[in-house]
Amino acid sequence: MAQTLAAAVHSELVIKKSRFIGCVQPVADREAALRVVNDLRVAHPGAAHVCWALMAGGQSAANDDGEPGGTAGRPMLEVLRHQDLEGVLATVVRYFGGVKLGAGGLVRAYTDAVAQALLGATKLPLQRQRTLSCSVPYAMEGMLRRELVAAGASLMDVAHGTLVRCTFQVVETDAPALVARIDDASQGRAVWADANA
Repeated sequence: MAQTLAAAVHSELVIKKSRFIGCVQPVADREAALRVVNDLRVAHPGAAHVCWALMAGGQSAANDDGEPGGTAGRPMLEVLRHQDLEGVLATVVRYFGGVKLGAGGLVRAYTDAVAQALLGATKLPLQRQRTLSCSVPYAMEGMLRRELVAAGASLMDVAHGTLVRCTFQVVETDAPALVARIDDASQGRAVWADANA
């Protein structure tokens, strides 16, 4: 069963004067991963390379960022794949120390930086989320919010118009039961939209 990570975990290795700063973290998609990578480039302007690997279903990718082809991103991706992780970004920032490591040395350094970070990571079973939007009369807003809390749903947005519209995420397998409970409690007056569609 695929797993994701609870939070970001860092590692740091120094190999022949080169400094490798590794990080593994949960990310929602490729767009979020690229934002993290860009932030790292800004935070480490003196770094020689910011290599990364993303394990995220059809959005999986790897980038060597100027290192010899296949010595950084792809090996990092293989570490994530071997650990059966999904929705996880691995990054390694390298400060060059003046001593070349060779292709084998680079592969070991990048995979070790990711593996070291994963040793301290808390893994969680991956639970697919479903985003829903429900509109109810104002008098039913309290009931709707109570049902969302009881179901462990994450409230993402609330809009007050002619009706109160709540957009939220809930574990996909829990969604049908939650929809049924809200339909019952609202006596059929809840209006639904699937935000994933």
